Amino acid sequence: MKNRKPLPAIALIAGGSGDRDLLSVRAAALLDQAEVVVCDPEVTDLIAGADVDVLDLPTAVTDTAIVAKALVEQARAGRHAVRIFAGDPVGDGRVIAEAKALHRSKVPFEILPTAADVTGIAAYAGINLVGGKAKHLRVVDLLTSEVDSETLADTSSSLIIRNGADSAAGIAKAALAAGRTPGTHMVVVRGGATVEQQTIVTTLGEAVAELKAAKLAGPGDVFLGEAVGTATALGWFESRPLFGWRVLVPRTKDQAGELSAQLRLYGAVPVEVPTISVEPPRTPQQMERAIEGIESGRYQWIAFTSVNAVKAIRERFEQRGLDARHLAGLKIAAIGDSTAEALREFGVRADLVPLPEQQSSAGLLEVWPERDEELDPIGRVFLPRADIATEKLVAGLNDLGWEVDDITAYRTVRAAPPAAEIREAIKTGGFDAVVFTSSSTVRNLVGIAGKPHASTVIAAIGPETAATATEHGLKVSVQPEQAKIEVLAAALAEHGEFLRQTARENGERTWRPSKRRGAGRRRATKK
Repeated sequence: MKNRKPLPAIALIAGGSGDRDLLSVRAAALLDQAEVVVCDPEVTDLIAGADVDVLDLPTAVTDTAIVAKALVEQARAGRHAVRIFAGDPVGDGRVIAEAKALHRSKVPFEILPTAADVTGIAAYAGINLVGGKAKHLRVVDLLTSEVDSETLADTSSSLIIRNGADSAAGIAKAALAAGRTPGTHMVVVRGGATVEQQTIVTTLGEAVAELKAAKLAGPGDVFLGEAVGTATALGWFESRPLFGWRVLVPRTKDQAGELSAQLRLYGAVPVEVPTISVEPPRTPQQMERAIEGIESGRYQWIAFTSVNAVKAIRERFEQRGLDARHLAGLKIAAIGDSTAEALREFGVRADLVPLPEQQSSAGLLEVWPERDEELDPIGRVFLPRADIATEKLVAGLNDLGWEVDDITAYRTVRAAPPAAEIREAIKTGGFDAVVFTSSSTVRNLVGIAGKPHASTVIAAIGPETAATATEHGLKVSVQPEQAKIEVLAAALAEHGEFLRQTARENGERTWRPSKRRGAGRRRATKK
């Protein structure tokens, strides 16, 4: 008997609201392995940018057999197939229906659940579901059934009406007619557990007027009962200062993660666009001689001006079988805290780091000691840097009496232009903010995608980056006191909160720059 290669298991993943961070670790891992995907249209963000084939299939409940057949064909062809459902397909039975069809095919599969959609939305809106007289929870979906007077009148239960947002005024009137008191809490949530979430907290007696004033439309859910009014006080999700902001992060691909993670803490949706890639120098001979110079005692100082410079030296050391011990006896300078942290990860402590508010080439020169020929007999500095670095640091060190071996340790190469929709969003104000972490990201983003729209908030990590942005015709609104990723994200969040408060004082519902752009809008400016 021939040994058969086992078929890859089909993954049935509950996508919830479409937030990848809410997937289980197992579901996220299987999604990363996917080669072909069938996805509900509501959660396509889960596969945005992924290198997968997307099967264009109908995914309604009645199309179970079609979807299952397509998944089986892909699995039998040896491909990792993933089916992604919107919401909670276990709760509404969709995943079980497709699983039964797969079971009959004898193809292996697994079901990856998520947090129940109902409780997930409640959590993100800060809604309590039971408490006081409300001891139970009842759920009605208007897409498949109607809510009757008996259910509306039941004070022993909190009532969740799925897909009831656009009927909320009528539901409020019907609940009052069924005997509910005007003070009964009602919460209407649209776009629940997404960055488009909009929550209205009201009572049955005030619901009609407040819903009319809000002028909101679109799918969503209604929560009704004694226990649900806590959303007024909590509202933790929507109250974050950058809630819903689309923030462009133009960085090297392997360096975008930390900044994106920080931005998410403040409610933003980071969109990473690689603008540069870091590559070895075209001619490595200079670097090889410099490494030999470290071993032979040619240098007194090594000055690291970026995390990439640390990475380049570390890689060269590893190629030659060296480690951090070979830097013993040398004095080490780092231009900023991020670079110093990269050195610590390498096992090296920086001897010289500028103050937090001066972390630039100019700041490093401010604290660099003037050479004393008696105390500094070697008098030579090794400066590993990018191929496009400025000459300011070299000139400044020369003025202080030091000889500098200015060596190209790595090259920064401009990336390919981003997708057309990204370029269009950059030019037309579709992004709320752009966060620049170096002068090269400014130059390269403008070069490959064009200049950001005037309505877009520009944030720059330090004075040199801000100066480059200004040179390219951009107005820098955010510049932190310290050139650190986490401080930069916090500064943007502070600016976002300022815009929120200003909008609130002006009686405006939105403070997102992308939603406020236009010739006639009022612009908020700090005094």
